[in-house]
Amino acid sequence: MRVKLALVSLIEVLMSRLPGGGAYNADNVPNVSDSSGPRAGVMALGSWRSWLRFLHVIVERRSYTNLLYLFLTFPLGMFYFIFLASLLSIGVGTAVLGVGLILLGITVVCWWGFAAFERYLLIWWTGVDIPPMYDATYRYPTFRARALAHMRNPTTWKSLAYLMVEMPFGILSFVLLITLLTFSLALIFYPVSYIVDTAFYNSVPGGITDNLGFNVTVNGVIEVGPMLLFLFFSACGVLALAASLRFFNGVAYVWGLFARMMLGMDEGPRRVAQARAVAAQERAKAERADQSRRELIVNVSHELRTPIASIRGHVESLLMPEAERPADVDPAAYLEIVAQESERLSTLVDDLLALARADANELRLDIRPTPVGEVIEEVFQALAVLARRSRKVTLVQQVSPGLPLAHADRDRLAQVLLNLTRNAITYTPAGGIVSIQAFAGIFAPGDDGAYVTVSVIDTGIGIEAKDLEHIFERFYRTDASRERSTGGFGLGLSIVRDLVEAMGGTVRAESVVGQGSRFSVTLRAVTAP
Repeated sequence: MRVKLALVSLIEVLMSRLPGGGAYNADNVPNVSDSSGPRAGVMALGSWRSWLRFLHVIVERRSYTNLLYLFLTFPLGMFYFIFLASLLSIGVGTAVLGVGLILLGITVVCWWGFAAFERYLLIWWTGVDIPPMYDATYRYPTFRARALAHMRNPTTWKSLAYLMVEMPFGILSFVLLITLLTFSLALIFYPVSYIVDTAFYNSVPGGITDNLGFNVTVNGVIEVGPMLLFLFFSACGVLALAASLRFFNGVAYVWGLFARMMLGMDEGPRRVAQARAVAAQERAKAERADQSRRELIVNVSHELRTPIASIRGHVESLLMPEAERPADVDPAAYLEIVAQESERLSTLVDDLLALARADANELRLDIRPTPVGEVIEEVFQALAVLARRSRKVTLVQQVSPGLPLAHADRDRLAQVLLNLTRNAITYTPAGGIVSIQAFAGIFAPGDDGAYVTVSVIDTGIGIEAKDLEHIFERFYRTDASRERSTGGFGLGLSIVRDLVEAMGGTVRAESVVGQGSRFSVTLRAVTAP
């Protein structure tokens, strides 16, 4: 790794030190009209840069991963060929006994596994994009159907042919690797061999004469002429190494194209698989929508019937003649219950209307600069008395001074805060506190935009972690029995999310079981021009 970094740094320094750097046109040809030097100098500059680009392959990681893969094709190809040929021969020969059929089945499984391993190896080491070998999205009803589909898959048989061909390709690649790399490295290390032989000559009494070729004989003295000759050989070796690496990169690329054809699904079946996956997604979406409609009908029939029955019963009691009216009837208390049930009924109807508009893409918003503090005051005035009298819960508000306006629909923002605050009051035990807080700030590090965040915080029962990530889904209930006792059918938080996102904001929830929850709505603030 250090050698690679050093070579990269050396090449970059050499390129940066060349005169008139950057005098090229769009076709990467030296711009001879540049005023930085004469024509000959510019041509020399282009030549140097071309040589450096040619040599850059030596420090590229992909070159060596390609080499490693090509080197491994020899032992892997030999193993695949011997193993599969042996199993196929034995399986075919003993097929009449029944045992051969089992061996053939094992062989199919093995060569499929080998092909999958080869596919991943090519993707990781050579960077070739190979399509999947089969349609993983389709679920077969039985093992027999899956086995038959596997045998009909053309990739199954193409992968076998690929594994058989890999052995001769591996032999050829191995021979070329050894030959070209040995030749290149021998040239590169010629000067080193000359220096080592000279040092060895001087360390042995009497010396040992060694002829290095080219009429150069080791005599215990490093001579300038032979050293320059061997340095020239070393430079030629570097060029040969770069050329060899480029050649092997090309071989790996061509082999990768062959593997893509043999180990990946064809274009036609691949499109069929994609269409099948899309159809499955649409079918699942339709099934979820149908399930949601059924749940909606069941929940609405219950939730609307409950307040209506309560209102009817209390009104009928009040309409009875005084002589027939039970003695414990308190008209004021009955009217308060009727008012509460009417408010509950109104909330359910508002939720249904919001849901219907969202599904029909008819949700119309009037986004304009909105004073969030005033909206919080309206929600506080609407719910504070009800919280204290009905639930024995204290509702408080806290708005930061100088809070900027927010981009929002005032009525929809009020609906969002009413939903969140009602939920907080409902699930906070007597004596608890619900707080509505608003402040301005930066939403995320590095974001230069200003935001207004409104948080509804309670000291209620909290929400478990497994439920927290689902609470904004439609009809999701953390406790169905609890929802039945408190009203609502799992739409409030889903509508909150839809409305906030329609206003360009975000909503998130945090909770600790037994300590309470925090729901935060973040909207973009209006900035001064």
